[in-house]
Order: sequence, then structure tokens, then C-alpha cells
Amino acid sequence: MSELPVIDVSPLLATDPDLTADPAAAKRAVAEAIGEACRDSGFFYVSGHGVPPDLPRRLDAASRRFFALPEEVKAEISMERGGKAWRGFFPVGGELTSGRPDLKEGIYFGAEEPPGPLPLHGPNLFPAQVPELRDAVLDHLGSMTALAQAVMSGIALSLGLDEDYFRSGYTAQPTVLFRIFHYPPAPPDDPDIWGVGEHTDYGLLTLLLQDANGGLQVRTPRGWIEAPPLENTFVCNIGDMLDKLTGGYYRSTPHRVRNRSGNERLSFPFFFDPGWDSEVPPLPYAPGHRWDGQVDFTGTYGEYLLSKVSKVFPRLFETL
Repeated sequence: MSELPVIDVSPLLATDPDLTADPAAAKRAVAEAIGEACRDSGFFYVSGHGVPPDLPRRLDAASRRFFALPEEVKAEISMERGGKAWRGFFPVGGELTSGRPDLKEGIYFGAEEPPGPLPLHGPNLFPAQVPELRDAVLDHLGSMTALAQAVMSGIALSLGLDEDYFRSGYTAQPTVLFRIFHYPPAPPDDPDIWGVGEHTDYGLLTLLLQDANGGLQVRTPRGWIEAPPLENTFVCNIGDMLDKLTGGYYRSTPHRVRNRSGNERLSFPFFFDPGWDSEVPPLPYAPGHRWDGQVDFTGTYGEYLLSKVSKVFPRLFETL
């Protein structure tokens, strides 16, 4: 059980208008639930997502095979070999949240693209020893991109905008980033060591697949709560960019992770953001909604994102 709402987003994914008696009303109901969650804590669970049930199992199994490899083998796809694409493996303590090393290791992925001049774009690094990881990751990226576009259509409707507002503008060519994180068990006698320290996400939307071990905590207006894994759902939260675009009307909420299960924990966060070259103009004001339409930065989304990510891997950023 969780204090966070579970929202069935299947009406937002429906392509057959005969699936419901009133498709528009069904979408509005989902949008209202999403809007309420975004105003409260910025977190909710997504069900009715249409992701094939075997895909999370494939991704989990391949990831566990990778993280069981010797350290020197995992380092064959280290981030230092990913160049400007910022892809690959980092060891435990290699990522900083709020300036402190996290108790986790992981792999960075993104949309599979040929090499090019843009940072955070290009080919992924996949381990030769776990060939099935490539297909699982790329299939997951496709499914999550479609789901994220659908959820953003619900967010658009909840803000009094056309349901295609984001899909036809900000996210017409989205910036897509994906991580696989492996958390060793946290030391039970050290309350200051976190798998991921308290933070907010940078962009528009995050979709998170968790394994069964839990550990995610969310700071709601009522205090810190657990966000445990719920079968056949993804945890969804909004990021700082949507908070900015709505003037705080929708909340980008601090969250953190401590793996107290005693087991190895895996999580799979997918980040869905505006296009790299997008200027991210203010949202149009809609009657009945309270945001002021102000965005407190100038430049492209890519410049904004790069400034944020460089704080997570400062040494790597210096080399690039």
C-alpha cells in the first residue's frame, strides 16, 4: 500500500474511441486526478500503462547479470569511454547527489543515435558479456517514451491546454535519458549514508520502475512517506522544469533512496524532457489556473540540463 494515488492512464493511451462510452470524459477524469497529484506531492503511480509484462522482467534479469560481473569487466563500458554522449557505467560512489557520493552504481543510457556534436546524445555502451541487455534497454526506451507522451497529454489537459500541447512543441523531439541503478544494502548503523540523497529531478517527467525491495521516500506536505513498489505500476513524478513552467502550481518534490531491505536493489528511472534545442517558452495562462507563466532562466533546455548534470559527475565534465 502507499499514500500516493494510483492513476489508471489507459484512457490517455486509447487509440480506439469505442473503448469507452465517452473517451473525452474519461481523459478529463484522468487529467483531473493527475492535476490533483501534481499539486499535492508531484508523485503518483501509473497503472493501465500498456507496457508488456515481460519487458520489466527481461530488463531486471539482464541488469542483475551485468552488476554481478567483476568490477574490471563492468569498467569496460565506463562513462569515460562514452565521451560527450555521457553514457556507460559508473562505480559505487561515482555519482554525487547534493555534493555527496551515493551508495549505488549504475549505467547511463539515452536515445540510441549516431555520434554527433551534441552533449548527452550519441550511441549507448552495452556490455558484450550480457548481449540481451541491449534489446531490453532499447525496447524499454520505446515503451517509456510512448507512455511519457501520454502522461504529458494528461498533464496538458489538467492545465487547461490542448492534449497535444507538449507533444507538438516542447517534446516533439524529446530529450530522453535512462538509468539503471544498483544499490548495495545500506549499513544499518549509519543513518547518514543514502543510496541517493535528497534531491528533485531536473526536467518535465520521470517514470520509475522499481524492483521488489523498496527504499524510495517522498517528502510530501505531510512529511516523508515511503513509495513502495506496487505490482504492474510505474512511479511517476514531475521535475523542476514543470514546476518552473507552472510557477510552483505543480510541485517538483524532494525524494531520496535508502536500501534497508538487506538485499541488492535495482531501480530504472526514465527521464522525459523538452527537446535539447527548445527555448522552453512559458506556458500560456489558462483561466482558473494560478501559475504566473514565468520561467526563471534563459537559453535552451540543453544548456540548462548540462549545467545540472555536470554537478553530478564534476570530474567527467572537466574532461569533456
